[in-house]
Amino acid sequence: MGIAITRRALEAPLRAIVANAGEEPSVIVANVKAGEGSYGYNAATGEFGDMIAMGILDPTKVTRSALQHAASVAGLAITTEVVVAEVPKKEEPAMPGAGGMGGMGGMDF
Repeated sequence: MGIAITRRALEAPLRAIVANAGEEPSVIVANVKAGEGSYGYNAATGEFGDMIAMGILDPTKVTRSALQHAASVAGLAITTEVVVAEVPKKEEPAMPGAGGMGGMGGMDF
């Protein structure tokens, strides 16, 4: 389960970029997975190829942060034994308004 979460988290940035470019993320991700090394997708031009040769570089800090956060979430999901949630309260209808008291002249509507 943790490995699947990490893999999915690593795909998330590519999926977001591809969706913002108006393409189908699943198709592009599958194509990139089939490639080797620094093979990737240039959303600006719609081309596949060697990312380094195309001048597209990913900062190490961003990549490291993505991996750390994915591992953190995976670890929480694996070690969590219980999830606490609030049970929704059933809303009861409000009391109807009381009628006017009799004997008060001029207050009839």
